[in-house]
Amino acid sequence: MTSREDEALAQAAVTALTGQLALAPKPGLPDPRDLGARTTRVDHCALRWSAKALAPGLAAMAAAARRTGEPTPQLRTELGAIGRCTEHSVGLAGGGHRGALWALGLLVAAAALDPRAGAKDVTAAAKRIAAHPDRQAPRRPSRGSSISAKYGAAGARGEARAGFPHVRRALDALATARSAGADESEARLDALLTVMSTLQDTELLHTAGPIGLRHVQAGARGVLEAGGTATDTGREALHALDADLHARAWSPRGSAGLLAGALFLDSLPVRVSSPVRAA
Repeated sequence: MTSREDEALAQAAVTALTGQLALAPKPGLPDPRDLGARTTRVDHCALRWSAKALAPGLAAMAAAARRTGEPTPQLRTELGAIGRCTEHSVGLAGGGHRGALWALGLLVAAAALDPRAGAKDVTAAAKRIAAHPDRQAPRRPSRGSSISAKYGAAGARGEARAGFPHVRRALDALATARSAGADESEARLDALLTVMSTLQDTELLHTAGPIGLRHVQAGARGVLEAGGTATDTGREALHALDADLHARAWSPRGSAGLLAGALFLDSLPVRVSSPVRAA
């Protein structure tokens, strides 16, 4: 059974994911501009709708962690089982968010282990959970794990086992951009580009290969080196990169999922509202 605290963590994670979806322009990624394009409207609407389908599974992950109290092998196995059920539910609601579910599930569970923990401690706890193997996971390799093995990329599992270094980089980028006077949307876009500039995104490796991945990383660095999205030059570079990636049909989905993880950690500590008393 989930508690109000578990549900609050799950809702904070879903809010982070929908906040990531609301950003625009996101190079090569779905964003609200797609609502005006008949060819992509269904995809973006489905992503927004299916993001909400993550909430019950994330709340169950938080409850499992709160009940277990430690980042044990048993917790890792239970999270894996909940995650696979949640993937099925999300698929029925429209699909997507597999990478975000992996990152957010581990981070929500880690946050539930210690409700007072800050971002650094949460990523450290997530690292300890991810270090354990999921003994009930299907034996067939996923596309991401196959691409990781082929190119020697860390992939989603490697990112988690390293304590989500790109999530931490995104948090630092958020703080830097905000302190420099960027508005919230600009700060979040700069955080996304910071992740894109160095992440070995297995989705990009699958669709574009190593040369394409380096092209995307260089493009993201170019926007940041031009001053970031809060400057005219940086904004111009962002629009050019966005047009380029959409034309090539290259989508840095791994970076988007990790930005959602950073936005979730940025919202901690999650406060639970008191129930309204009847008059």
